[in-house]
Amino acid sequence: MKDNWWERLKTNKMAIAGGLIVLFMFIISIFAPMITPYKPNIIDRYNILSPPDTRHLFGTDDLGRDVFSRMLYGARVSLSVGFVAVGLSTAIGVIFGAIAGYYGGIVDRIIMRFVDIMLAIPTFFLILAVIAFLEPGIRNIMIVIGLTSWMGVARLIRAEFISLRNREFVLASKSTGASDLMIIVRHLLPNSMSPVIVSAVLGIAGAVLLESALSFLGLGVQPPTPSWGNILTIGKDNIEIAWWLSVFPGVAILITVLGYNLFGEGLRDVFDPRIWERND
Repeated sequence: MKDNWWERLKTNKMAIAGGLIVLFMFIISIFAPMITPYKPNIIDRYNILSPPDTRHLFGTDDLGRDVFSRMLYGARVSLSVGFVAVGLSTAIGVIFGAIAGYYGGIVDRIIMRFVDIMLAIPTFFLILAVIAFLEPGIRNIMIVIGLTSWMGVARLIRAEFISLRNREFVLASKSTGASDLMIIVRHLLPNSMSPVIVSAVLGIAGAVLLESALSFLGLGVQPPTPSWGNILTIGKDNIEIAWWLSVFPGVAILITVLGYNLFGEGLRDVFDPRIWERND
């Protein structure tokens, strides 16, 4: 049986394909200033809604701005929103799930009933309701998505803690007088993170898609800051004469979400020992 997760990862074609897409998106977002000579917000009134050509690879928008440069810089925004939002939701979910799973009893029931209430509210409409009271912007979008997306992680961690809290290594640690915090941090969390990592990777795809949808509706990243969602908004207004404003950001969203989903599903297979036991 293969015990090295890296060896498993290298043989998983789905994870490799998704990982390459994710890496590619990282590279173009980081090196955007070196890839394109245009600034994303420079207006050129002589090249309004110009189709793709050798000078402007993805054409220009309704203000003459280079769409290719806005796509590259928009990748920074979309990916940063995804990572920060998922990082926040994962941290909250781990805290609540660890407390519920470790202590059980009335603490578990209170936390899980709160989780059930949150899950009963459609996430997108909850986000719209919160955004209505806040000023739309990158920071608020990160916070709102993070605060409304932690429930799945909490349930995963709770289930893992319930299955581990009565294991021999936990009981042995308790017998030595270790504190609850020490047991949770040093023993339970390291043995519970595999499903959380998978959930976080898949969550980034969802956060990117959600940010794009909010920006498309005008409730997310605000112009002139480039985002794939607000580029799509301009494309909607000019769909009959400027197809490139809808096609290129739509394809970018599709590829990014697909890449994270493939990578997440591949990691799920890598971390699942039952699959490797069957293969061996």
